[in-house]
Amino acid sequence: MKRLCISAVLVVLALVGVNFGQTASSKFTINDLLKVRRVGDPQISPDGRWVAYTITDMDKTANRGLTQIYLVPVEGGEPRQLTKDAKSSSAPRWSPDGKRLAFISQREGGPQIWTMDVATGEMKKITSISTGASDPVWSPDGRMLAFVSDIFPECTTDECNRERDAKMEESKVKAKIADRLLFRHWNSWKEGKRTHVFVVSADGGVARDMTPGDYDAPPFSLGGPTDYAFSPDSKELAFARNTDKVEATSTNGDIFIVPVAFKSICPPGTPPGATCDFVPGAGGEARRITESNRGADLSPQYSPDGRFIAYRSQERAGFESDRWRLMLYDRQSGQSRELMKNYDAYVDTFIFTPDSKYIYFASGERGRQPVYVVPVAGGAPVKVLQGFNDDMKLSADGKTMVFTRSSATWPTEIFVTRIADPRQRIAQGESAVTKLTKTNDAFLANYQMPPAEEATWTGGEGAQVHGWVFKPAQCTAQNKCPMVVLIHGGPQGAWNDNWGYRWNPQVFVSAGYVVFMPNPRGSIGYGQKFLDKISGDWGGKVVADIFNGVEHVLGKGYVDKNRLGAAGGSYGGYMVNWIEGHNTDPRFQFKALVSHAGVYNLTSMYGATEELWFTDWEFKGTPWDNPEMYTRWSPHMFVKNFKTPMLVVHGELDYRVPVTEGLQLFTALQRMNVDSKLLYFPDEGHWILKPQNSELWYNTVLGWFDKYLKPTAT
Repeated sequence: MKRLCISAVLVVLALVGVNFGQTASSKFTINDLLKVRRVGDPQISPDGRWVAYTITDMDKTANRGLTQIYLVPVEGGEPRQLTKDAKSSSAPRWSPDGKRLAFISQREGGPQIWTMDVATGEMKKITSISTGASDPVWSPDGRMLAFVSDIFPECTTDECNRERDAKMEESKVKAKIADRLLFRHWNSWKEGKRTHVFVVSADGGVARDMTPGDYDAPPFSLGGPTDYAFSPDSKELAFARNTDKVEATSTNGDIFIVPVAFKSICPPGTPPGATCDFVPGAGGEARRITESNRGADLSPQYSPDGRFIAYRSQERAGFESDRWRLMLYDRQSGQSRELMKNYDAYVDTFIFTPDSKYIYFASGERGRQPVYVVPVAGGAPVKVLQGFNDDMKLSADGKTMVFTRSSATWPTEIFVTRIADPRQRIAQGESAVTKLTKTNDAFLANYQMPPAEEATWTGGEGAQVHGWVFKPAQCTAQNKCPMVVLIHGGPQGAWNDNWGYRWNPQVFVSAGYVVFMPNPRGSIGYGQKFLDKISGDWGGKVVADIFNGVEHVLGKGYVDKNRLGAAGGSYGGYMVNWIEGHNTDPRFQFKALVSHAGVYNLTSMYGATEELWFTDWEFKGTPWDNPEMYTRWSPHMFVKNFKTPMLVVHGELDYRVPVTEGLQLFTALQRMNVDSKLLYFPDEGHWILKPQNSELWYNTVLGWFDKYLKPTAT
C-alpha cells in the first residue's frame, strides 16, 4: 500500500513570518500552508508529568527545515524549548528513570545520539560512529541505547567504514557497480551498505553491531512502529530482518532475538584489578522465531512482564498490502498466535499496558484512525478514541496516555487522556480527552476551512464506496464551481480526515475549487476484501467507483459538470493516465488532468522499479510470464485516445516510479498534439519535499487547472 502512494504526511513544513493581522475570511494559500508548524513524536515521561515532542519549522528562503525538541507539562501550560542549536535535534526518548532525554542531533556534523539532563540542561555526546545514528531506544535498565546505522557489512570496525566512505567521497569516479537487485531504493543508491542495529552504553563508548551479516536489519519501511526492542530485563534484543536471497521480490521479514551481554574492555597494559569500560555486545547467535510465516513479520515489542513478544504480521508472501495482524509470541512455549482472528482491518501503532493485560492499537476505519484496546488473553477489540490518532504513549503507571490527532481542518497536535483502567476508559469516551498543545491555533484562527463532508455512493459491481467532499462557501446551485478530483496513491492507500501537506484540500478550496477525494477499491479502512479487489484490476472496477462518485457529487447541484479536473500521484497518477486514454464517459468529461509520478508503461516500469514484489503481486507475475495483464492495464496502450490537456510532474530521484515514466508520457502527449506541460524536479524523488519546490508544485498545478477550469469571462 505504501509503494505507489503520495502520503498526506510527506513533507514537514513550518512557520515563516506569520501574519496575525489576517481576517477569518482569508484564503489559505500555499504560502500559508508553508507557515504551519509541524508537531510530532510525543514521548511521555515515566512519571507521567511531562511530554517531550518535536516541532519542525521550515525556512523557505534557506530551503530547509529545522527540528527542535520541546517540553510541556501533562497538566497543560506553556511549552519550553529544550534544544536551540542551529542544526536539527529530533527523536527525544526518556531514560527509564526519567532524568535524561536521549535524542538525535546534527550539532557536530552527522547525526549522533546525545543525552540531556532534563533538570540542568547538561548535554553529553553518546555516539561518534562515522556512519551516523538514528532511532534511539533505551534498554529498560537504563544502561544501553539501541540505534540503527547504515554500514558496509564486510567492515567489522568503524574505522573501516570511515575509510570506505572517505575513499568514495574523494574519488573523481562516481560510477556505480551492481551485481544483484535492489541496488537502489526509494531515492538513493545503496552503495553496498546495509542497515544494522547497534547497541552502545548509555554513558558513551564503542557501539556494537548486533545484526552482523549482509542483510538489512530492519528492512526498509516508509512508516510504522520501530522494528527492534529490548526485553524487560535488558538481556535480549528482538529485531526484524529479511534474509531471502532476492530481496527485490520478497516481503519476508522475520523476527529474530539475540542475547545482549556486557563485556569488559581494557586497554593494553591495564594493571590487574583496574576498572575497565563495560560495553554491550552480542552474547550469542541470533535466533529466528517467525520462520513458518512467509509474509512480513515486523515491529517486535515485549510485554512488560516478559511473557510475550507482540509483532505485526502479514500472512500472504509477496503482498505488501495484506492485512497487518497482531501476533503474540509466547516466550515460554515458543508458539505464536493471532490475537484478533476476526478483526478485518490492519493494526498500525500499538502499545502494551504496564500490567501486560491489554494492548492499545490504532487502525484505519472509513477515512479515520481510531484507537482500540484488546485484552492480551483474547477477545474482541473495543474502540476507545475517535478521530484520526497515532503515536500513543503510556506513562509508567498506565494511567496517562498521550497521542497525536489531526483533522482536515487543523494540523497535528498532542492530546492527553487519563485512564484509571482500560475498561473505564471505554465508558469515559471523548469527554476525557484534552488538547495539550495548541501550536497553530492562533494562526489558523485567521482562516475559515470547510470540514470534510462524508459521501457514500454505489460503485462498480454494486459496492458501497466512501469518500470526502470539500465545498467552498461560495459554491451554490446559482453559483456553480469547478471541481478537482484527487485520486490517492498506493493503490492500497486512503484519503483520511486528517491534515496533510501534499494534496492539501484546503489550498484547492481556497483557490475556488470543490474538492472530491474518493476512496475506491483498494483503499485502506474498508476491509481486506475491498482492498484486495484492486490487484490485477487497476483500470477496472475502480474506474466505476470514481466516476460514479463524481456523478454523485454532481448531483449535489453546486458543481459545474463542464469544469472538471482530476489529479493524482503514483497510482493516482496512473489512474489519471488511464483516464487520459478513456475520457469518454457520456455523463461528463474531464477538461484538465495532472499526473504526478504516474505509472505510464507497466512493462518499462517493471524493468526499472526497485521493489519487484509489488508488480509481481499486482499483475500476477512478470511481463514475460503474464504479458496480457501488463498490456491490458497499461495506459501507454491507449495513446491514440489522448486528447485532454495534461500537466506531467516527475522527480529525477524517483526510483519507485522512475522518471522515464513521466518523460515517456510527456513525449506521447506532445506527439499527439495534446496541450501539455512537464514539471521536472532534478533534486526530488517520488515526493516533493523541499519548501520552494513544494511552492512551485502547488502554483503550477493550480495554474494548470485555472487555465482550463476558470476560463477568462468574455
